[in-house]
Amino acid sequence: MSSTYGKIIKIATFGESHGVGIGVVLEGCPAGIALDTDFIQYELDRRKPGQSRITTQRREADEFEVLSGVFEGKTTGTPIALLIRNQDQRSKDYSHIATQFRPSHADYTYQAKYGLRDYRGGGRSSARETAARVAAGAVAKMILQHAGISVNAYVSQVGKLRLEKTYQEMDLAQTEENAVRCPDPEMAQRMYDYIDETRKKGDSIGGVVTCVIQGTPAGLGEPVFDKLHADLGKAMLSINAVKGFEYGSGFSGVELYGSEHNDAFYTDETGKVRTKTNNSGGILGGISNGEDIYFRVAFKPVATIMQDQDSVNEAGEAVKVQGKGRHDPCVVPRAVPIVEAMAALVIADFYMRHKATQL
Repeated sequence: MSSTYGKIIKIATFGESHGVGIGVVLEGCPAGIALDTDFIQYELDRRKPGQSRITTQRREADEFEVLSGVFEGKTTGTPIALLIRNQDQRSKDYSHIATQFRPSHADYTYQAKYGLRDYRGGGRSSARETAARVAAGAVAKMILQHAGISVNAYVSQVGKLRLEKTYQEMDLAQTEENAVRCPDPEMAQRMYDYIDETRKKGDSIGGVVTCVIQGTPAGLGEPVFDKLHADLGKAMLSINAVKGFEYGSGFSGVELYGSEHNDAFYTDETGKVRTKTNNSGGILGGISNGEDIYFRVAFKPVATIMQDQDSVNEAGEAVKVQGKGRHDPCVVPRAVPIVEAMAALVIADFYMRHKATQL
């Protein structure tokens, strides 16, 4: 099973939803970086369950332990191991689906691939695994901070409620001011009410997370097969429940003529080469051009709903899967720090790879 990502900044995550815990081993972090453990915990708190009425009520403190790679508060250059112990797993909540395949889950495909599966919350296929990514992403953000690079994501759509404002028209600092993590207060309230209404019906709804990476220097990316946008896409599509990824103008760009879509170059007052528009999303030929990198990630409605659904069991017999357990009616509010974490890991890896290409 593939549980690793990266070339220089590399992570390997481990653990299951209802096991002893989950964790990550991060390699390639430069020595001498002050490890801000409060910041790592802050990032984990943004992702953890039980934050509000519109998230799963599983209660996990998601407090982490540093097992290696740090001495006297600074990274040593050796692998950093972080462990998050599970504290509120209720395996009995899943006994009713021990032999049943939940619709739109990985139950059937895991059974088909491995011949067995951990039915307790999906085991390794559970989104609980993403807590380990967030912990590693927090370290990646510390690396990027030294390079003047920032990564910020926010909820831009829930169901048909779509935020029409661009990130330049909003104060992204407002993202953490509400439970939905939408930087527009009015839209955030509408989204919250919609998610809560969906929860009361025992159903779920999908949404979109938009991410903006600023301060990236020109030159990051490794063509032909390791293009920057390709790795960002792979990283985002590796997150549970993600169904789509687009960067820059994305699919809407097909509606424009080339004369409208092309980003004209100019030289600013500092002598830096810039583009007048940014339909390219900060990436040309798979390499960053120094403009803001921005992309959208689409998340499907959560597959577990509090309604009975038709399915089959391991014997192929028709069954009714009961809607039970503790689950998010909409995943996007908690997905914001996950998207940021994976983006930070991608950019940090390419940043370190770029430093090795020039004297």
